[in-house]
Amino acid sequence: MIRVLIADDQTLVRGGFRLILNSDAEIEVSGEAGDGAEAAELALSSSPDVVLMDVRMPRLDGIEATRRIVAAGCGARVLILTTFDLDEYVYDAIRAGASGFLLKDVPPAELVHAVHAVARGDVLLAPTITRRLVEEYAQRPPPGKNPDELQELTPRELEILTLVAHGFSNGEIASRLYLSEATVKTHVTRILGKLALRDRVQAVVLAYETGLVRPGEVR
Repeated sequence: MIRVLIADDQTLVRGGFRLILNSDAEIEVSGEAGDGAEAAELALSSSPDVVLMDVRMPRLDGIEATRRIVAAGCGARVLILTTFDLDEYVYDAIRAGASGFLLKDVPPAELVHAVHAVARGDVLLAPTITRRLVEEYAQRPPPGKNPDELQELTPRELEILTLVAHGFSNGEIASRLYLSEATVKTHVTRILGKLALRDRVQAVVLAYETGLVRPGEVR
């Protein structure tokens, strides 16, 4: 059973998400929060598998709430939900450790799929909006990010990281490189370990920040 915490300052929005998620037999809405502070507190005390996190909330916004959840070592994965399709605050939340990004008008089936994907560790990068957002704001890398951070990777791992950064799934990468999907998954795991990254979202951000992949490139 996937336990989900819904964090949004609008009661009707939370109710709508609850109805959608409870329609899936494998998902249980374990709690609701009306602001970021409450979301962080509940995430740390109840340890949900996934937190659906709105960005703009009173008392504490979703960015800082995400940062606190991740910094505390909570196992919950944060899925950002917003009405804004290009919002630098959302990018900041992803850099803070969120595992994906969806617009609030996402179809119900896609929301359910996203929760399942994030819960099993398959970070949500496929939607075009996520790739566009990462490309937009990765043009302004913070200090200290440089290509030397990638020196620990083998040529094959660099190749796979590049494809991950372009939003390809393990299956798609396997097809392009004539590898098994299990082999690609092993490579991705090693990449994350060598770079001390939490998940694929952070790998994508690092790929852009170090210049391995540049905004606008298409493979």
